[in-house]
Amino acid sequence: MSDEDKAAYRDDKLERSTPPPATVEEEKRLVRKLDRTILPITCLLYLLAYLDRSNLGNARLQGLPQEILGGDPTGLLYEWVFSAFYFSYILFQVPATILSKLFHPSYWIATMAIGWGICSTLQASAFNLAGIIVCRVGLGVFEAGFGPAIPLYFSLFYTKNELGLRLGYWFGFAAIAGAFGGLIAFGVQLIHFGQDSKSDWKILFLIEGIPAIILGTVTWFALPNRPESTHLFNEREREIALERGARGTKADVGLVINKKHVIAALTDWRILACGTIYFGVNCALASISAFLPTIITTFGYTNALAQLLTVPPYVVGAVVLCMTAYATDRLQSRGLAIASSCAAGAIGYLLVVLVPSNMHVRYFAVFLITSGTYTAIGVIIAWFAHNLGSETKKAAGIPMFMAIGQCGSVLGANIYPSSDGPRYLRGFTITCALMAWATVCAVILYVSYKRDNKRRDELYGKPDPDATVDTSELADKAPMFRYIP
Repeated sequence: MSDEDKAAYRDDKLERSTPPPATVEEEKRLVRKLDRTILPITCLLYLLAYLDRSNLGNARLQGLPQEILGGDPTGLLYEWVFSAFYFSYILFQVPATILSKLFHPSYWIATMAIGWGICSTLQASAFNLAGIIVCRVGLGVFEAGFGPAIPLYFSLFYTKNELGLRLGYWFGFAAIAGAFGGLIAFGVQLIHFGQDSKSDWKILFLIEGIPAIILGTVTWFALPNRPESTHLFNEREREIALERGARGTKADVGLVINKKHVIAALTDWRILACGTIYFGVNCALASISAFLPTIITTFGYTNALAQLLTVPPYVVGAVVLCMTAYATDRLQSRGLAIASSCAAGAIGYLLVVLVPSNMHVRYFAVFLITSGTYTAIGVIIAWFAHNLGSETKKAAGIPMFMAIGQCGSVLGANIYPSSDGPRYLRGFTITCALMAWATVCAVILYVSYKRDNKRRDELYGKPDPDATVDTSELADKAPMFRYIP
């Protein structure tokens, strides 16, 4: 065979081994299949995770402090119980998410769900301060392995043009959990479980803890693993999924960890800046989760009605988050949306401080707070799910800024002591200032990303949006990588 014949043979073999590009309809069909399979499970898991994390705020109005905290007249013991979750959650986020890269996603996520479901259910058996704190610490350990792993998991299947909306749906279930939590707590309060309704909080923990164990078991078998190994796809779908995964960036794929990218994440100033934004919004989020029912009672409503009135702000927050996530996906810009959301939250807290007597204005301010806070957090997660470049840097960087942010949750849980009621000026003022600072940091990051993209365009030229960028060595610092500003 001549050299020309050999070359022609190789070219023909390569052409036959290269799959044809996906049609628009094939890709849409695959995305719909992913949405049907991934989103219901992960969104319901996050709803249950957030219910189990935040139901302490509802339990506070249903007899928990009186039964196991000796009445807790100052509110300090309750604040320690609430904060116990965040101590373990902060410490375990980074190592747990990096470690998750070494396991199949379905097994890892299922184990975390079953673990936190058991810890949440066991809270109903607590009879003193030590028992409830141990359960809350365990809850934090298992949820630390779940929350930061989901953005990394989504990035295996969805492109940067699809990621924001899907993460918006996912995090929107935190707001829906707040709404469900209020409805469930209202229903439980009407059941009058136990003598003089003092033990209503126990049935609340059982109702919201057991479903996580059940859904975690389902997740083990039903959630898809990585595109290259899942049984969800036929061969053509696998080809399309792998091509979509290679579209934009290609690096450290599989059950591996790139140590250089871990170090790069730990020394990236933008992750630290994002952490300060996350600190502010998580302080606000923890304040909402732990104290919104209590705060609404200061408007003059009964405990049961206060539980019910927490529902509309959460529903509106979920809707605003999904609308904003959709818009930022279409525009491929997230920084200014985050800044606007933080500003809305700051204005909400400012209204609560400055308008002490008009209950309608104060209740409207609650809508601004929930909409601004939930939207900012959901869009931030999508922002950095792309902007870190490689799987390992995402696995280290996302939980890193989340861990910094969860320190804000500890603060938020400790600035509303009962002695500050009914106005809680200290808590509202601190949170307002942090949300204002988060607005400034979001604008700084937006400008930084825009300038970096412009500089790379000038040095290396504008990249093809669908071209594969090799980020295996430099992650997001690769010359042809472009940030979403």
